Amino acid sequence: MRLFLIRHPRPDIANGICYGRSDVAVATAELARTAHELAARLPADLPLLSSPLRRCAMLAERLATSLQVAVRYDARLAEMDFGHWEMRAWQHIARAEIDAWASDLTDYQPGGGESVLQVASRVASFLDELSQAAPDGAIVVCHAGTIRLLLALIAVRSSTSQSDQSIAVNALKAAALAAARTPHQIAYGEILTLEW
Repeated sequence: MRLFLIRHPRPDIANGICYGRSDVAVATAELARTAHELAARLPADLPLLSSPLRRCAMLAERLATSLQVAVRYDARLAEMDFGHWEMRAWQHIARAEIDAWASDLTDYQPGGGESVLQVASRVASFLDELSQAAPDGAIVVCHAGTIRLLLALIAVRSSTSQSDQSIAVNALKAAALAAARTPHQIAYGEILTLEW
């Protein structure tokens, strides 16, 4: 399976704001530039899936037009929900809350939103379905957190047998922890290509 994982363009929001599940848009010029650059690098023979959040959906719609394919939106690809942290400056979030998350990377629910393990569970469900529905591969437009989880899930599954339920639960936890510990290094509009 060939996967083309694409992070959305830079959102039209100030730096330093927590905007996980918040539905922020992308500036028109940034969207046009990113879509033009990506369309030339993508195959036209794979399904196109996207997070329904505007910063992804706007790009996916442009790519769909260029590649002459339809877009399928999947809520499981949305970024993590940071609850009451959403749309707040990181510097205004209580240090004790951030420290609590840092001490429990997989199960803590930042801002009362989702834990990394909860996000990993929905992303794993998406990946399971994708491997059945699109065995040749897909183009996936989503978020840095979702991409890190997809990469971690694929890495863990590639090295672990999934025949036992306890192994599957442990693999999910291992992938969630690996993704949470991975430094954030995925650029806006970047494509990560992998064979799985």
